[in-house]
Amino acid sequence: MKTCFFTLIALLSFTISNAQTTDEIIAKHIDAIGGKDKLSQINSVYMESTTSVMGTDAATKTYIINGKGYRSESDFNGQSLVQVVTDKGGWEINPFTGATSATAMPDEVYQPRANEIDAVDPLVNYAADSGKVELAGQEQTGDVNAYKLKYTNKYNKETVYYLDPATWYIIKTTSTANVMGQEATVTTTLSNYQKTDFGVAMPYALNVDMGQFALAVTVQKVEINKTIDPAIFDMPKQ
Repeated sequence: MKTCFFTLIALLSFTISNAQTTDEIIAKHIDAIGGKDKLSQINSVYMESTTSVMGTDAATKTYIINGKGYRSESDFNGQSLVQVVTDKGGWEINPFTGATSATAMPDEVYQPRANEIDAVDPLVNYAADSGKVELAGQEQTGDVNAYKLKYTNKYNKETVYYLDPATWYIIKTTSTANVMGQEATVTTTLSNYQKTDFGVAMPYALNVDMGQFALAVTVQKVEINKTIDPAIFDMPKQ
């Protein structure tokens, strides 16, 4: 009985310690990218970037209203790919699949992407978004022994965030997503962090490996709290 009691106390202590460590890591991450007060003032993000995939470059514009909607528009040689995620669902116009009009995202595509409406990243307000985060140890990522934080969103979809303990920036994420009708592991590498005019640090280079293909995103411009018309997230009527 005494052995069981001490084992229970040890497990409880480990759980509390682990939770505190996770929160400490997230707090350091928040401080590194701008601080809680500054991040709480972000209502919207507008970005202009270049997306390169299979030898083709596309001018891309991204609009985010925090907690409400995300819209990405990429122009591939005159063909416009539009992807929209909101707090209620998603839709897209994808001419590369033969869809020239807006079609609703099925749940298996939308649910892993639901947190794209976060203006920064889901770790900042994970509890308020009904998410969970747990420390999954450390793992060598390039020359960095990164902390692994496993984030689970409200739809029970998981993303693993890798944080550099020298900068506390996110340097990699891994998740499972539906890519062209098939389940795939998506690995995103983030680099070239720069401070915006607003005073928050964001990655200006992203490489996204989807298994079947990869794409590179180079950010040229970021505007924080630019006025964005929420109507751009509405799915066009047929």
